[in-house]
Amino acid sequence: MSAAPILIVAPAWVGDMVMAHTLVQTLTASAPSRAIHLLAPPASAPLGARMPGVSQVHTLPVAHGELALGIRRRLARALRTHGYGQAIVLPNSHKSAWIPWLAGIPRRTGFLGEARFGVLNDWRRLDPVRLPRLIDRFQSLGFAADAPQPVDVPPAPRLEAPASTRDATCARLGLDPHAAPLILCPGAEFGPAKQWPAGHFAAVARSALAGGRAVWLLGSPKDARITAAIARVAPGARDLGGGTSLLEAVDLLSCAGQVVSNDSGLMHVAGALGRPVIAVYGSTSPAFTPPLGPAPQVLRLGLPCSPCFARVCPLGHLDCLQRLPPERVLEAL
Repeated sequence: MSAAPILIVAPAWVGDMVMAHTLVQTLTASAPSRAIHLLAPPASAPLGARMPGVSQVHTLPVAHGELALGIRRRLARALRTHGYGQAIVLPNSHKSAWIPWLAGIPRRTGFLGEARFGVLNDWRRLDPVRLPRLIDRFQSLGFAADAPQPVDVPPAPRLEAPASTRDATCARLGLDPHAAPLILCPGAEFGPAKQWPAGHFAAVARSALAGGRAVWLLGSPKDARITAAIARVAPGARDLGGGTSLLEAVDLLSCAGQVVSNDSGLMHVAGALGRPVIAVYGSTSPAFTPPLGPAPQVLRLGLPCSPCFARVCPLGHLDCLQRLPPERVLEAL
């Protein structure tokens, strides 16, 4: 008899969703026959289809911060039919734990977060010293509270990009899937304090193009203004900003010879696909959410004012990124 399935309430941020695959792998290793389902918002849910070990993905059609109690109740009733034995809640908000509680899932695991006594009955207090990285925190929830924590490095997240979908995406966009392009990801959903200047990205693009490399610019619809600005001053770079779905972006990143990215969701996607990543950090810290994959390179200035973890530079100058020159990235390439 197989173990009862488990439900992971997944994060909304794309990068955090990618890192949740460390937990999926941890659970699969401990009970290979147990089905693992994900519950995620529309922004990150599609990635579940590319995660080895995930059996089913349920989408929560609720905006960030929205109460939507009726929607949550209806979804909870539908999830009851799966007979989950445990839910692991990765976001720290109180609302994120409601559906497992409403669904009557007997064991509801997560960090205490917003005083989630009751809605969680297997809650943990976060020790940031013992668990410094986000993947360490996610993995720890896959073990019993009194279990010794593993001494091995947590498994790096992995995503799949089947050749059939990759080729179909490239065919739709008129791209060569075997071009091994340099892919530049100049956006960051979190805010401008994470974004290396567009002019610096453009300088990298022009140098790569002059050397005969294909250059693709990738980003969400919110990044389209930035990718268009880069393409205007780097003729020959293919501007794909806002022109792909999230899963199509996964397909394209799987083609990359190298990826240069801000600390963003696409940086984590590229690493999970096994692509070489050069990551530029400004307001955030690679100690908490480093790029994971084959020998990633992190570039940062380490100024006294960073990391500040602000969405917009509180000092108004963004020196942590403005003063990191394109030559640093070109040397890394």
